[in-house]
Amino acid sequence: MDGKADLHLHTTYSDGALSPSELIDRARQANLTAISITDHDHTGALDEAMPLAAHQGIEVIPGVELSTMVGESDVHILGYFIDHRDARLQEYLALFRSERRKRAERIVRKLNGLKLPVTIEGVLRRAGKGSVGRPHIATALVEEGLIGTYQEAFTRYIGFGKPAYEKKYMISPREAIALIAAAGGLSFIAHPSTFVPEGVLLDIINAGIDGIEVVHPSHTPELTAHYRGIVSEYFLLASGGSDFHGGKRNDTDAFARYTITAGELNMMRGRLRQGPRG
Repeated sequence: MDGKADLHLHTTYSDGALSPSELIDRARQANLTAISITDHDHTGALDEAMPLAAHQGIEVIPGVELSTMVGESDVHILGYFIDHRDARLQEYLALFRSERRKRAERIVRKLNGLKLPVTIEGVLRRAGKGSVGRPHIATALVEEGLIGTYQEAFTRYIGFGKPAYEKKYMISPREAIALIAAAGGLSFIAHPSTFVPEGVLLDIINAGIDGIEVVHPSHTPELTAHYRGIVSEYFLLASGGSDFHGGKRNDTDAFARYTITAGELNMMRGRLRQGPRG
């Protein structure tokens, strides 16, 4: 494979604004040769996207993004090259999505207590067939005229420590790594600069993570170089992507700007051939 790969993209199956087919069209226009759809707790976009992408000459790496917790740190783990039909993986993802709905219901009740009459039905309608999350609640609040901006939902109401915040159901990084490995995939720490203190990062490396997302919009060039150094020191893999969602995230400019090379993607394939790290 030549060209470049954006390995962190979301669709309407989680909190992205584009359908799988719309995302593939955008990838073709951006001359990407490989992408990974990494929806939160959902792999439903993959069967829809993969034949469309193959027709356009684009490879889709089957992916997923899982939320884990270490102490007070919310750590996201990306899984790549998974068997997205793996029964055990799908059982866990169904549980995570069920817990997401329960969390959304609790947040809506808190918002109602704050005199914001949003409904769970309205939130679920905006989530559609995908896994429901806080972005759908924020969208409902804006579109129903209850607040002024998408960001206001998080800064005033549903962000961490705000009056309508509710914790997500999470597993440990070690559990997520094992779940991804059992589905034949590789695990990566997502956007470590966002949530992951250095000590936690080292603990996750010791737990058997395969790599780090070194390229991400939240990383400065200095941070990217720092994480590349850690990857080299601990014999890990490097990944990267735009974390594109679209819509009210206003992140269109990031799409296909944050990528990895064909060589880095081939190193992932080589690790798969070697078997689990240890």
